[in-house]
Amino acid sequence: MTQRTQVGIVGAGPAGLFLSWLLHRAGIESVVLESRSREHVEGRIRAGVLEQGTVDLLKEAGLGKRLAREGLRHAGIEIRFAGRGHRIDFESLTGKAITVYGQHEVVKDLIAARLAHGGAIHFEVSDVALEGIAGRRPVLRYTKAGEVQEIACDFIAGCDGSHGICRGMIPQGQVTLYERLYPFAWLGILAEAPPASEELIYAHHESGFALLSMRSPTLSRLYVQCDPADELNQWPDARIWDELHRRLTLAAGGFRIAEGPILQRGITPMRSLVAEPMQAGRLFLTGDAAHIVPPTGAKGMNLAMADVHYLSEALAAYYRTGATTELDGYSARCLRRVWKVQRFSWWMTTMLHRHPTDSPFDRRRQLAELDYVTGSEAAMRSLAENYVGLTLD
Repeated sequence: MTQRTQVGIVGAGPAGLFLSWLLHRAGIESVVLESRSREHVEGRIRAGVLEQGTVDLLKEAGLGKRLAREGLRHAGIEIRFAGRGHRIDFESLTGKAITVYGQHEVVKDLIAARLAHGGAIHFEVSDVALEGIAGRRPVLRYTKAGEVQEIACDFIAGCDGSHGICRGMIPQGQVTLYERLYPFAWLGILAEAPPASEELIYAHHESGFALLSMRSPTLSRLYVQCDPADELNQWPDARIWDELHRRLTLAAGGFRIAEGPILQRGITPMRSLVAEPMQAGRLFLTGDAAHIVPPTGAKGMNLAMADVHYLSEALAAYYRTGATTELDGYSARCLRRVWKVQRFSWWMTTMLHRHPTDSPFDRRRQLAELDYVTGSEAAMRSLAENYVGLTLD
């Protein structure tokens, strides 16, 4: 039996769910397909820093109640190097701030809202396939509870991440991948311990980069730079805490990370990737399906939400007028923002991490750049403007 919808969405991460919600508010039908269970999707601990623009989008879409109550508003960050800390005051430099609110919390809010309004989200599906994206009636096929299902769509949105199937459906020769691999990774932990700072701390140290973040007043999210070839068994608890203390310590003392049980841990290789264009026929890519940024600039989910904002506007314009002008321009509109965010994420990454092949000259230059960035109002304003998020056009 063939179902029918206007927009088929592959992936129930923040991008796919937010797109479904925005389309619902515009009176456009959609169906979301997700290979994992609802429990898995809602429990995945991912990014937690929301730009001002992302917060505004969620509030304008009627999804800001719990965010306003539980989100941790931060008016700045601290950058540490050479044993000293330097605060970048976002609020005074830009009039904006960021909010720490876990990606899994955004997902919970979106699923609850979508299901409360009769939204179609099919979890635990398999064998998802796309057909006919070059024609006027693309089709999604999938298996659910052992039965093959089919959905005829007007359009398909690929919101299934970097390992999903949608990007690979664009015919060879019609998409170009721009990629950069970095010679380091992040070992990240989620610890049951109160954060040692009210704001994020980025640390450049001779032993490597470290980041102090948080998910709540009782949960710390912490990272240390490591080798991409490292295995988790090479990083027992004692080594992780020793490196965090070493890399985040101030010369003047008086700062101490609170240790606690490590609830989750993982190693994340770092890369940058952009697929151009982000569309082919009636298939449109969003988020990690189209681009990946290193996490240093805290941009992954924010960039995905911007894509969805642009795509929802283009789809609404099509169903309102029948014209494809905005859909045709979707990729170009997104990519203007994507490349600016890629530049910022690359810059933050290269400025703060120790590069294994750097010469003594490179290391002295890196310290000089950190000194300039934290000592120049113009440089701090540029960092702050990019960190809190570029204005949506």
